[in-house]
Amino acid sequence: MFYLNIQNRIVAIACLLLIYFTPKRVFAQGCSDAGFCTMGAMKPDQHFSNKIKLRLRSIEFSHYLGLTKFDNRILAYTVDFNVGFNDKTTLQIKLPYQYAEGRLGSNHGLGDISLSLSYNLINKERFQVNATLGTKIPTGAPNSTSNSGRVLPMYYQNTLGTYDFIAGISVITRNWLIATGYQRALNRANSQFLWRDWQGTPNQIWSDHYPQANQLFRGDDFMLRVEYNLRFSRFNANTGLLGIYRPTKDRIKVGEREINVDGSDGLALTYLVGLGYKFNVRSAIKIGAGFRLRRRAKNPDGLSREFVNTVTYQFNF
Repeated sequence: MFYLNIQNRIVAIACLLLIYFTPKRVFAQGCSDAGFCTMGAMKPDQHFSNKIKLRLRSIEFSHYLGLTKFDNRILAYTVDFNVGFNDKTTLQIKLPYQYAEGRLGSNHGLGDISLSLSYNLINKERFQVNATLGTKIPTGAPNSTSNSGRVLPMYYQNTLGTYDFIAGISVITRNWLIATGYQRALNRANSQFLWRDWQGTPNQIWSDHYPQANQLFRGDDFMLRVEYNLRFSRFNANTGLLGIYRPTKDRIKVGEREINVDGSDGLALTYLVGLGYKFNVRSAIKIGAGFRLRRRAKNPDGLSREFVNTVTYQFNF
């Protein structure tokens, strides 16, 4: 027992050092903004307990920093409410506020609202099975413009502009979390970003690097999360893989033609590592990082990142 305890502490310290000395080519794709893999049963770092929950409500405040391959800087601040109606059913509401800037300009505003309802299907001594149904509600159209009045790429927009259907299920044990999910956009994003609108301007050299997104219709996403957790009295550490597979290409309109965006389908795979510290039964702090293993060639929805840092404070009541 003493050897196992020492071994677990060494793994936790290694995870801390890994996060601290992470080079600035860190990557997170798909969930950096679309967010369905942090909803309900699909959330990372879920605590396993076969006992009835004593605290059925929590609120989380998150700080997010992301850098893109186009040198955009994106900041997001999210308030995440979790309200338990009983020991089996939980409502989650996420409200983000986002700021984005880059060579073409800047933009800020309220991000898309996430709503989900989770239910504990099975609660055994050694494992739990939870399921989630949810949606994302747009806070507007992704048509914010630069100072020159030209529509900015999706990388600058604070909304995806779509109503989404989301479903997921997870299996949790003391040390393992396996979750899968599905997200489908129910409408086109009323984006109007096209290269031609920037032709002849000083910034054309930069605008032409971004994928066009006029009347974007995103492909469906399938998610799989596999995560290993170590938990001590106050510290916890987790590591795992997050894969998001898009089987169909995104579609946009150019003039009267609808075209598929080559390179917008396929697998995005990320290696994840995180740490948490519990101050007491009411409050805790979490940090996390993700390392790129594989990504899609093009992201008209603007969701790819080259560096991601997240810090979250959780309060239970």
